[in-house]
Amino acid sequence: MSRRALRRLRGEQRGQEPLGPGALQFGFRDDDDAEEEGPKRGPGARRLRGAGKEGVQVNNRFELINIEDLEEGPVVNGESLPTDAAVSGSKRRSQSGGAEPKKDGEEAGRAAPLEQSNMSGKLRKKKKKQKNKKNATGETLENGLEDIDRILERIEDSGGPRRPSPQPLSARRHVLYVEHRHLNPDTELKRYFGARAVLGEQRPRQRQRVYPKCTWLTTPKSTWPRYTKPGLSMRLLESKKGLSCFAFEHSEEYQQTQHKFLGAVESMEPNNIVVLLQTSPYHVDSLLQLSDACRFQDDQEMARDLVERALYSMECAFHPLFSLTSGACRLDYRRPENRSFYLALYKHLSFLEKRGCPRTALEYCKLILSLEPDEDPLCMLLLVDHLALRARSYEYLIRLFEEWEAHRNLSQLPNFAFSVPLAYFLLSQQADLPDQELSSTKEKASLLLRQALTMFPGVLMPLLEYCSVRPDAAVAGHPFFGPSAEISQPPALRQLVSLYLGRSHFLWKEAATMSWLEENVREVLQAVDSGDPAVEECESRRKVLYQRAPRNIHRHVILSEIKEAVAALPPDVTTQSVMGFDPLPPPDTIYSYTRPERLSPVSRGNTIALFFRSLLPSYTTEGERPEDGGAEGLDRNQGLNRLMLAVRDMMATFHFYDPEAPQEAHAEGDGEWD
Repeated sequence: MSRRALRRLRGEQRGQEPLGPGALQFGFRDDDDAEEEGPKRGPGARRLRGAGKEGVQVNNRFELINIEDLEEGPVVNGESLPTDAAVSGSKRRSQSGGAEPKKDGEEAGRAAPLEQSNMSGKLRKKKKKQKNKKNATGETLENGLEDIDRILERIEDSGGPRRPSPQPLSARRHVLYVEHRHLNPDTELKRYFGARAVLGEQRPRQRQRVYPKCTWLTTPKSTWPRYTKPGLSMRLLESKKGLSCFAFEHSEEYQQTQHKFLGAVESMEPNNIVVLLQTSPYHVDSLLQLSDACRFQDDQEMARDLVERALYSMECAFHPLFSLTSGACRLDYRRPENRSFYLALYKHLSFLEKRGCPRTALEYCKLILSLEPDEDPLCMLLLVDHLALRARSYEYLIRLFEEWEAHRNLSQLPNFAFSVPLAYFLLSQQADLPDQELSSTKEKASLLLRQALTMFPGVLMPLLEYCSVRPDAAVAGHPFFGPSAEISQPPALRQLVSLYLGRSHFLWKEAATMSWLEENVREVLQAVDSGDPAVEECESRRKVLYQRAPRNIHRHVILSEIKEAVAALPPDVTTQSVMGFDPLPPPDTIYSYTRPERLSPVSRGNTIALFFRSLLPSYTTEGERPEDGGAEGLDRNQGLNRLMLAVRDMMATFHFYDPEAPQEAHAEGDGEWD
């Protein structure tokens, strides 16, 4: 029984009882000792005085957690009873026991420890009852949450119209937002094959950190040379309208290495680049150029490793404010120092696609596009649709088309004109969507496909040829889709169509996709035969829009290395020299420093070396390079030795042929047959 109930039974008021000698003593003892001592009061019991509340004696200090519940009243079956009920219950217990409370203070004092021990026992019983009740039901918390949800629904229904729910986080992000976790190809490979198959023996090992920072683009390898700053840095040019413009910078030492690299490229000897990398292992352009040489020799692993090392070198030079994921950082492609980063990202993207990581490649494509989305120097819009379809990111492709169609006219590109309806169709094939949404999505796909076939009729016949499908006689013989449609295309349009078909034709090989294409082709033919005015309008637009492709499309075709598209390049592009480290530089290039003029062999009177260089492009004399340094006499001796070796090689390849000499081999052969 609580002290409040005892006071009410005696008719006493609060604060009138005298303090005992042990009221302010605090001690601790075990529960077993307390049960053995029973009602005896000793130093083990303690009295707690709160602010304005009567002290309560407890044997266990953890029982103070529910001290407020004790003072309010006892708990029966998990519910607190009112004070009157507690008093009446105490009367019944006192009458049944036959012991009435005495008015004497000493007897009341002796009864207090007994009441406190009973109280501690009730606390323990209460905890056991609550635990048993929770274990028996097992659904008390869930039912309570369901009741709260019902109450909230009633409040919303009675409170008038609901407020629109906020859009999910993915919908609020920018369309070019890049996620860090998708920049790592191991994340995608683990999803396909499992972590054990991807990591292998790398997991139990503890790699010692020998690299200065953690990077997102690549993972440094233990086989790489120890990283030292090559003189590459980044600075912030300006910030306006929420966009930050950055630029890479070359130190004087890096500029000297860059000049040596240009001389090695002009020598057309890959070994010179290897020698340069021995002294400057993290020179970006040398790594990219040597990667191309390894790729031409079918050493794909080494080529990929060199590109990753170039990316690591550039990421270590990032400005602290430069962000890969925000989509608000810009790099001007007109600056030669920035082009290396664009090319390294594109080459790394190509290797990721070949490894079977289209989702990771799509993230890198978004990253390149976010660096300069308005100019798009590498024309990544010709590739993003292909990667989205391969990664099965149909919603992202549709969202990009809907948001950029108004100001970028994406439907005028053949790749978007055919990829977006294909994305709608593949999305309608998913079984987890409701029937009404599936039907509307398929109707949208069919409408967009008919518009694409009307705008670009020269795509159909080459597409069917790529897919090894023989067209119907009615389709092949119709003038709208016949050979004349492909021949009458402007050169720029023919180049875009060749690029799209050479890259994405295999996406149309599915039987369901081909039957859907056949249905829409027949509907287009019916519209053409009926004299639809949209057909003539599309024909006039083709003649006006696709006169000449811009320079960024030519640059993209060269980097893609698709044979059909490269063959369609104009002569003014194919006749000029194209460097792998800087293909088709923009005419308005912003140079931060210039290369010093070199003395040509003619000006030094070395006509013999010039003659042999014209015969053997790989021939160089070390004495012609004043920037290489070293002893002049040694350089001359080395150049003379190289000259002698070149003469020997040339003389060994000379063969003299005398047409009047008797042909002994034929004579002997005739004699054998005779």
